[in-house]
Amino acid sequence: MVAEYMDYEQMLTTWEEFARAAEKLYLTDPMKVRVVLKYRHCDGNLCMKVTDDAVCLQYKTDQAQDVKKIEKLHGKLMRLMVSKESHSGAMETD
Repeated sequence: MVAEYMDYEQMLTTWEEFARAAEKLYLTDPMKVRVVLKYRHCDGNLCMKVTDDAVCLQYKTDQAQDVKKIEKLHGKLMRLMVSKESHSGAMETD
């Protein structure tokens, strides 16, 4: 049902492109953004989805080296979500 009102869904293929777009999406409207991690053991895929219901960004991988990158970005976004300070320049400093 969510897919009915999304403007577009993007499956990004490069990590750098996905990380940059996810950070930008979060900083645009932090109160609307959701982050979902999904692991499928049967095929060994890890998928990270960042959405604000208008834009849906996805990155899927089966490479172990990408798991560390996903974990780092996820931690960065979680720290921003729980921090009480302004989000304006926080992502550029990390």
